[in-house]
Parts: sequence; structure tokens; C-alpha cells
Amino acid sequence: MRIFVARLAGTPVFDPAGDQIGRARDIVVAMRPNDAPRVHGLVVEVQPRRRVFLPITRVRSIEADAVIFTGTINLRRFEKHSTESLAIGELLDLSVDLAGEKVTVLDLAMEQSRTGEWLITKVAVLRGAAGRGLRRRRGETLVVGWSDVTGFGVAQADQGAAGLLAAFEETRPADLANALRHLPDKRRAEIASALEDERLADVLEELPERDQIGILSRLDAERAADVLAAMDPDDAADLLQDLPAAQAEALLARMEPREAAPVRRLLTYAENTAGGMMTSTPIVLPPHATIAEALAELRRQDITPAVAAQVYVARPPSETPTGKFLGVAHFQRLLREPPSSLVGGAIDSSIDPIRPHLSLPGVTSYLATYNLVAAPVVDELGRLVGAVTVDDVLDHLLPPDWRERDEREPNGDGLPGTTGGQAREVGGGG
Repeated sequence: MRIFVARLAGTPVFDPAGDQIGRARDIVVAMRPNDAPRVHGLVVEVQPRRRVFLPITRVRSIEADAVIFTGTINLRRFEKHSTESLAIGELLDLSVDLAGEKVTVLDLAMEQSRTGEWLITKVAVLRGAAGRGLRRRRGETLVVGWSDVTGFGVAQADQGAAGLLAAFEETRPADLANALRHLPDKRRAEIASALEDERLADVLEELPERDQIGILSRLDAERAADVLAAMDPDDAADLLQDLPAAQAEALLARMEPREAAPVRRLLTYAENTAGGMMTSTPIVLPPHATIAEALAELRRQDITPAVAAQVYVARPPSETPTGKFLGVAHFQRLLREPPSSLVGGAIDSSIDPIRPHLSLPGVTSYLATYNLVAAPVVDELGRLVGAVTVDDVLDHLLPPDWRERDEREPNGDGLPGTTGGQAREVGGGG
């Protein structure tokens, strides 16, 4: 059976009892000078976003939508040995030689030999130029034997990223961000360069501050400003707060004034206050808008579930800071009203707004007291200036390094079919 490794990215991994324990993120291979690479195993991501190693010898079956293993899986954090390579993270997009011609690696195929070993036996390559990022690539696609190509061990100045990004095309930004965290700085820079601004902005929002700054600093100033403009204003403000003041101001100056304005406004508030946490782009409608119009806004794909929990009703203008704030219309209430009814008639008059300078504990208590996932923030003039959502609060309640907690050793809780604290196996089975 021949399996192309890029298609395994994101595939659910199940233990012997049929419980899903994580998702496959990469394939670990050992490069050999004169023979096809030997597959050691899979990198599997388990909750909470910890990458562990699953030896190929414990994989019972690999299907299009499932990887099933036998025995146990070690919960110790995966660390790649110096003799190993990540098939998806490091080998895709390499420029190699095929009969004297430069071609680009699109995918790798592994097969099980007669002795039971899994080997990389085939290489899918693109003959001709590849587009940037996920844009359509032109050229001839070929599947050739491993021995037909050379150059996998040659250091390359610019590897490209189209193949890797194609493998992660259907994944959430948080999953791609976690993959980036485990790649060398050079590879991160290549991937960031290939990503479209909107996708890169989404990925940056899911990275620890140190990694955000590292990636942003490798972009030219114009591109960095474009990516900041594509981020949610509150996330862009958080990132700019961690940069030197002169650098932050230079980036803001390169942004369009209308895009920089909400970010500048958020930067005037202390970090652990309602104003410092809030998003400045909630869904705002005038009271004469219909229920049908409100529901259409809530259905937008770019709206997070917490933001889509309610619409905020205010007098024009409808962009923050708005005209006089009138109230909140909850999603559930909107579903119960006739589509032709007006939003102004669905306002919940029992919810009072909060002020921008309310502290983090105060915001937390407010949301908990009224069982809300978001709260309106209103200034001293009665204008809506933003909304604090429960995910904003969680970001500030969790420790600063919460996105990196997978770097620590497992606490022994374990998962079905798992074991913690063992040394990783090495050799033919990984």
C-alpha cells in the first residue's frame, strides 16, 4: 500500500479501543546516503497541543480518515534526533534534481517493504515554476522513484512553502501556528513569506508573543504593516505593545489611517482592563435594521462564535465609537423573532454596559454573574467603543506562556491507550 505523507496531516489517530487521542501532524524519517529513507513514526498532536511520537511499528492501519495504533503511546514531548527529518515540515518544497533538471518536491510516498519496514519510495515532483503560497501552480506533476532524484541533503537558500501549506490548507490557524513553532527559524520565515496576509494574520494571533515578534521582524516594514492591518485590532494592539515604541509607531504610520485608528485607540487603555482587552469591531446595527439583516451578519464566516453571540444596537455611526448605545440583542432572541421585525424591538434591557477602565477581575465577575460570553463597553459619552468576549478574558487570565505548555513534561494523567514518562524508543521502530 502506498501512502502519500502530505495527505496524513490532520488525520485523526485512534487507540485500540477506538478513542481518538490526537491528530497526525508529520512523519519522522531517517535519511540514508545510498538507500531510501526509513520511516520511524508519526508526530501526533494530543491535547493540550503537545506533540508526541508514535512509532511506526505500533501503527496497525492507515486509512484515508484514520490512523489506528496498538499498544500504548508515550506522552513525552517529541524531540527530533539529529539523524531524522520531518517529511512534511522539512522535505516538501525542496528543489531537487531529476535527470539533470531542477524540480520541486510536492509530496512523498511511503510503502511497507517485504521485511515489514516502512520506506519513502516515491517522490511527487513539479516540473516547472511554482506559485507563491497556495496560488495555482503550473507545470507537469510526476511521481518518480526515490532513487531517481538527488539533492535532498543540499542546504537551500529559499525552499518555498507551497507543498507544506497545501498539507495544512484545511487546518485551523491554531494548528498551523503550532506547526510553525516546531520548525527552524529559516523555515518559519519561508512559510510566513508564502502565506497570504489574512492567513498569516490569523496564524500570528495564535502564536506566543516571542514567536509573533520573531516572524514580524523578518518581514519588510510594508508587509508587516499589511499583516497588522489584517489582524483583529485588539490582537494587533497586543502585539505592538510588545515592540519597542519607535518600531510600533513606525508600523502604525505605514498602516492606512482608518485601519490604524482603532489600534491606536486600544493602545490608550491599560492592558488588563475592559478597554485593553476588548475588540473594537463587534457587530453593530441601527435599531431600524431587521432581524433578517442581523442574522445575516451573524452568519458571516469571519465572525468568531463569541462575537456572533449577540448584536449591539446603537444610533449611527455604526462603527466604534458609535452613536448613542441602545442595548444588546442576543442571538437566541433573534432566532425567536419574525425576520421582518426590527432589531430595536429585541433589545435585552436587563444588560448594562461596562466602562473601558473596569479591571480584569471586574470583567470576569460581570460575565460570570450574568452568564454572558460577551459584554458591551461604553465610554463616558454613552457611545459603544467595543465588546469584551470570553476568549479575550481567557487570554488574560491564563499564564503568559499558556500556548507553550506542551513543552513541559506530561503530568502523568495519561490518555486512553497512552503512557507517560518513558524514554523514547530509537531505531527501526523510532
